[in-house]
Amino acid sequence: AQAAIYVATAPKSNSAIMAIDAAMDLVAKSKTYAIPPYLQDAHYQAAANLGRGVGYKYAHAYPNHYVNQQYLPDELVGTTFFTPSGTGYEKQIEKHMEFIKEHAED
Repeated sequence: AQAAIYVATAPKSNSAIMAIDAAMDLVAKSKTYAIPPYLQDAHYQAAANLGRGVGYKYAHAYPNHYVNQQYLPDELVGTTFFTPSGTGYEKQIEKHMEFIKEHAED
């Protein structure tokens, strides 16, 4: 009962669904872009020869479990889907995102 009351009375935001809608809209209206090679499947013998998986940075091996690495295709660099609203817990999410980006390693 307490969990239901907490969720029912917590500040609400549509930031998550707005991000999902923006990403889905971009996919629907765009061509297919190349995935960065270090994110491509590297679970087969010749993968390294093709550059697949080479240079991947495992975020959990870095402070704050965040590392500066490009995850979007080159054509989409700088695109942002999720923007915290500044409402409720999203205030903390925004502060946390700023902190980890400021202290991230390359």
